[in-house]
Parts: sequence; structure tokens; C-alpha cells
Amino acid sequence: MGAEVADRVLVPDLRERLTACVSLAPTVLSGPLTTPESRAVLAGTEILVTGWECPPLTPEVLAFAPRLRAVVHAAGSVKQLVTEAVWERDIVVSSAADANAGPVVAFTVAAITFAAKGALRTAAGYAAGWPPFAERTGADARTVGVIGASRIGRRVIAALRASDAGYEVLLTDPYVTPAGARALGAEPVGLPELCARSGIVTVHAPQLPETIGLLGEAMLKLIPDGGAVINTARGALVDTEALARECAAGRLDAFLDVTDPEPLPAGHTLLGLPNVLVTPHIAGAQGSEVRRLGEYAVAEVERYVSGAPLCGRLHARDLPRLA
Repeated sequence: MGAEVADRVLVPDLRERLTACVSLAPTVLSGPLTTPESRAVLAGTEILVTGWECPPLTPEVLAFAPRLRAVVHAAGSVKQLVTEAVWERDIVVSSAADANAGPVVAFTVAAITFAAKGALRTAAGYAAGWPPFAERTGADARTVGVIGASRIGRRVIAALRASDAGYEVLLTDPYVTPAGARALGAEPVGLPELCARSGIVTVHAPQLPETIGLLGEAMLKLIPDGGAVINTARGALVDTEALARECAAGRLDAFLDVTDPEPLPAGHTLLGLPNVLVTPHIAGAQGSEVRRLGEYAVAEVERYVSGAPLCGRLHARDLPRLA
């Protein structure tokens, strides 16, 4: 992982825990994994703890690591890290995605709360004077449509059901049966019905060929006037320009932690609209939250060394449905 990343994710007390169960390399591998220095370390490595900025584990890299048995990723998605060669070598793969999910859920629920209160529009008008009561009572947005019963989507549904705000939750997910959706506390519907009935639409599906542009112009136009779109998943799931047109017209609000492209070019319409909040991919672990990724990864190493089952273990068959 990047050296700066390691300083924040694997803080001194966590490194001490690692040294209690493994022989830890004295320096962090950062940058290319094909340099002579990296190759010398990889030659004797059995467990590789990775994180943000780690290059892909290509066949070339793996050739330098003949003893490698496990990859423990101190971050979320492993799609850009783990290649087919990793699975072919039967290398165990674990991800700290569960640890990263909590902050994303909290961020999403906060955005839903802001959307239901019409916070962006009210804040934008505040400079012109204290708004009358009718303009401070929020939007009619108690129906929340959740796209994707992913690890995060399920937790968002649970948080909304536990809320005393009285949210009605709709869910669309081709992998969840109607009975399964109801067990989660949501009403199963198709995507067009979800958009047409939801004052707030929040996206939690993985980026797959069939989900790119999932919320396109036709679906966005189904969302009622005054509605809001929240995306903390992947930017490509939403048609950026179609959403920009709806927001510029004042018909929809948006809370976007991910965009397509990412980052948006300077001067993009979405960056200057008062009813749009765009954040630079910060919904996941940030600041003091980053430590939890390291804690999760260290605990996984401890479990692996002791022969205990890994909590975050992934298999090749899991990847198509993961972020």
C-alpha cells in the first residue's frame, strides 16, 4: 500500500499486534511491486497485507512471490487488485469491506435525512433571509427506494427501518426474492416503479456491464418533482449528464459521493448547483475511521495464522456481484 496510507491504516500498536503473530517485513512496499527491492521482500512473503494504492497482483508480480498464501486487503473492493492469477494459485483473499461499510451507511443515512428535510434548497436560500415555516418543513420524501441489497444496501434498509422517521422502503435487486426483500423490511418492486414512487432514490448496486447507466434519463424522469438521488456506490451507475439536466432544472436534488467521470472536470454543471452536494469519494473510512480497516486486517491475519475461519474471505465467484 502507499506509505502514507500505511502510516494511517497500520498505526504502531497494530503493527505490534502483527509482530506478535508473524515476522513482519521492516519496510512497507509502496509503488511498483516489480522493483528489485520489492522482489526481494516478495520472495519470502507468505501473507501480503494490502491497501489503497497497491498495484494489481499480476502473474508477473506473483512470480516473484512463490510462497504467497494469503492476501489480506485493508480496504474495500479487491476488483482492481486481485487478478485471475491469484485465484489460479488458490491464494486466500480477504477484504475489510465490512469495516468500510459502516461509514458508508452512516453517510448515506445522513444524506437521506438531509434530502427528506430539503436541506440543500433551504440552505441555498438562507442568505436571502429566514425562510417561512412552509419552506422549512422539508420535502414529501418519506418513501426511499434502495437500488441493490448489497452489504451496504442491506444495512441502509435496516437503519431506515429502525428509524422513527416513518420511512417506507422499496427495494429492487434481481438477486433477492420477494420474500427475501420483505424479510429485510422492504417492499420488492421493479426499477421503474421504485423510481416513480420514491421521493429519495439511493444507489447501492455493484458496477457490472448490466448496471452501467442503470439510472438513465428515462428512470430519472420517473422520480417525482422535488425528489433526490443519492449515490455512494459507483458513479457509472447514474447517467451524469441526464442527472445534471434534472438538477439544473430544479426538479431533482442530488447527493453524490461518486461520479462518472471521477473526478468531475472543473466547471461541470453539477459542481455549481445549489441543490447538489458532490463530495470526493469520502463516504468510506476517512480520518480516524481509517484505523478500523487496519484493525480488521490485523484481526484477519491473526485468525489466519491460528487456523480460524476468516470473516472477510472472498472467492472468485463472489466478485461479479461485489463493488
